[in-house]
Amino acid sequence: MYPFNHPAVARLIAMALEEDLGRGDVTTLATIPSDRTAEGKITAKADLIIAGLPLVGPILKIVDPAAGVRPLVAEGSAVKQGAVVLELRGNAAALLIAERTLLNFLQHLSGVATLTRRFVAAVAGTACTIIDTRKTLPGFRLLDKYAVTQGGGANHRMGLDDGILIKDNHIAVCGGVGAAVRQARSRASALLRIEVECTTLAEVQEALDARADIILLDNMTTPQMHEAVRLVNGRALLEASGNMSLERVREVAETGVDFISVGALTHSAPAADLSMAVSCEEVSGFKFQVSSSKARVQGSKFKVQASQPERQKAKSKGQK
Repeated sequence: MYPFNHPAVARLIAMALEEDLGRGDVTTLATIPSDRTAEGKITAKADLIIAGLPLVGPILKIVDPAAGVRPLVAEGSAVKQGAVVLELRGNAAALLIAERTLLNFLQHLSGVATLTRRFVAAVAGTACTIIDTRKTLPGFRLLDKYAVTQGGGANHRMGLDDGILIKDNHIAVCGGVGAAVRQARSRASALLRIEVECTTLAEVQEALDARADIILLDNMTTPQMHEAVRLVNGRALLEASGNMSLERVREVAETGVDFISVGALTHSAPAADLSMAVSCEEVSGFKFQVSSSKARVQGSKFKVQASQPERQKAKSKGQK
């Protein structure tokens, strides 16, 4: 999964820059000469799994097309506290303008990847796969699910059009688990697998009788899951869901379920601790020219203005 060329991601980046920049970064425009070049380093302030590095270039180049980015670690790798993960060089004002947006993306996605890696490590040695849910930040669906894969997890449905998952409210309207599965089987494409949520062992039996492909064991106790695995006996895939914590997840994996879905991977992952330091010192290895920054975001223009001495110099040249 590589979401970075998707139009939805481009729109998200543009929106993030637009909401932060507004009519322009008045602090940077008032303090930083437009022709100043600077270097930046992004550093991990805690142990983490890094995710989102491919976003840095596209974000930075919106405000400075000539800027350069040099990753120092691999995407999805484990990074130790204090490690520099990325170096940047470009127009100084552009680096400052893009700083918060860059970090917001990196911290959020790395946070998702880091939490996912902890869950994956907790079930290591079992046959169980950690998967995500649709409980993602609005607009971040592609990126959140990508970050899960960087942490070693797998993706459940990308959206409502991506598979049939019959949940409690569908079941209530249809009149039962079996009726809902049979209705779906009669109307849906044969290429779509049918998953149904069950809260009791009796419902699991209903799902089996109706030939469900996947059975979601919702908020069941560990003994109930053991019994469900025995009852199903390989006739359907089993997903465990509901109140999954790091403390409990291995116990659930050892029941023999195929998947454990964890909504917290994307709706409750704490942001990873990363910071960016900017200086005018040279970063070795960078060899390219940097131009003044011009940003166009959804029709708005953000231009690094010339300093007062530069404007006077330009005016003098014009008079000649």
